[in-house]
Amino acid sequence: MSRTPICDFVKAYQQQKPLRLHMPGHKGQVFTGPEAADITEIDGADVLYSAQGIIRESEQNACELFETGRTLYSAEGSSLCIRAMLYLIAQEARRQGRRPLIAAARNAHKVFVTAAALLDIDICWLFPKTPGSVTACELDLEEVSRVLEERRPTALYVTSPDYLGNCTDLHALSELCRKNGTLLAVDNAHGAYLKFLPASRHPIDLGADLCCDSAHKTLPVLTGGAYLHLSGKAPAQLLEQAENALSLFASTSPSYLILQSLDQANAYLADGYADKLADASLMLARARAELTANGYQITGDEPLKWNIMPKSCGWRGDELAAWLVQKNVWVEFADPDNVVMMFTPETSAEDVHQLVKWLCSVPVREAINEQPPVLAEPVQAMRPQEALFAPQETIPVRDAVGRVLAAPSVTCPPAVPVVVCGEQIDESAVRCFAYYGIENCCVVKK
Repeated sequence: MSRTPICDFVKAYQQQKPLRLHMPGHKGQVFTGPEAADITEIDGADVLYSAQGIIRESEQNACELFETGRTLYSAEGSSLCIRAMLYLIAQEARRQGRRPLIAAARNAHKVFVTAAALLDIDICWLFPKTPGSVTACELDLEEVSRVLEERRPTALYVTSPDYLGNCTDLHALSELCRKNGTLLAVDNAHGAYLKFLPASRHPIDLGADLCCDSAHKTLPVLTGGAYLHLSGKAPAQLLEQAENALSLFASTSPSYLILQSLDQANAYLADGYADKLADASLMLARARAELTANGYQITGDEPLKWNIMPKSCGWRGDELAAWLVQKNVWVEFADPDNVVMMFTPETSAEDVHQLVKWLCSVPVREAINEQPPVLAEPVQAMRPQEALFAPQETIPVRDAVGRVLAAPSVTCPPAVPVVVCGEQIDESAVRCFAYYGIENCCVVKK
């Protein structure tokens, strides 16, 4: 079993029943429940992003489990890790005497968009081969190769798995990146567990130079716990500066509860997790096959995620999700086309069986043929940084045609913008906003 130095320290501290003359202000007294274990970076507790003691030891344990060149903790989710990755990419570009440019799949999280604007990084957007949900972006490898050869970006940035459970061919992309001297950065927020499948599908093992994992999304970790992973094959400067990159954007008061959760996860992952994951994946594959046999369309190739597209059964995604709430089933995400469900080995076989039973009892109605509106490739009217910092106003999307978007207008989940900072809003964008229930947007003030 992997060691848990952070948890062990806190337990020993609690047993001393100390007089707490340090932060937090609750002083270990119970108000909501976990206060006794909620401490700050006191003597011996180490300092996140300048770790030399128990945090460094715990991170090294995670590094060994994930088999990376370096693994660092985030107590502020993958959002912090994405900002750090972009900062490292920008540093690498400037070391090479070049202006930072990232080729990015269009279904990037809004944090990528705002971080690129804040860091003044240019983006070359890669659009999907075929139109569909804004949360998906199937890339054309020939187009990616052409962009890498012609534009020479510092990095290629992709989201895999995406919100709908689609996994990109990272091995093929890593080969293209190596050929062109391009870094491969992956938003793997939804795929921390992929490392522990019988055959690893983790980005670092498939050739990525750096990636983020939201541990809290698929592992038993408190919300906000995440990893920044760097490959041992990444440029040495990235590994050396990773901690500084995180500290540049992070709070100086990280949650010690989250750090304990990340620490405890190491023991969980080291103690039979791969077997539990294999069993859960098999159970879910069988349940998925049963639903498919009953007429459901389920997309994506992630073993712990189902994306049900119920329009073929006569139901909108958000309508089916509301029906499930009446059964006390709460899904991860729903929009007009999709119902996203996330599972882990902690989901019992009994619960999965009951879920399948309920889904199979849903009355089949006439198929709905409505498709998502197609977004025309937006025109960039201003630099993203210029638009983000320009005077702004919020207006109804129906009045936004011809205006320039100042800040991403998006709900979370899925936090994938329709239009990004500096792009001009056209009729197709307005239709997309309306389809996904976005009523207002922030535009550059005239």
